[in-house]
Amino acid sequence: MLRSNWEPPSLEAEIAFSYETVAEANAVVDGISPDNVRIPEDLTIKTIRQGRKVLTNIECEAGLLTFIATIDDLLEAISIAERSVSAVEKKRTIHEPLFTSRVT
Repeated sequence: MLRSNWEPPSLEAEIAFSYETVAEANAVVDGISPDNVRIPEDLTIKTIRQGRKVLTNIECEAGLLTFIATIDDLLEAISIAERSVSAVEKKRTIHEPLFTSRVT
């Protein structure tokens, strides 16, 4: 039998991604940071960059469905940020000249 003062457990996850460069990691953090602005009081999301790694810590007291939806949203935002970084890198590579010349 459940007691009347029973509270659901707090759920926690730490999600880490590694990138080839610090610039890529920064771009991903910048890309997902707007998603961390408006969140319920019973949900905490913190994303930081450590070197080439992006670390996100999630603490949720709103229940399992909110916890799963939050992780799903985070992974989608990271995927979008990574595709954006990849598209910018491809565009930069395409537009770089094959040869450079110097006039002296």
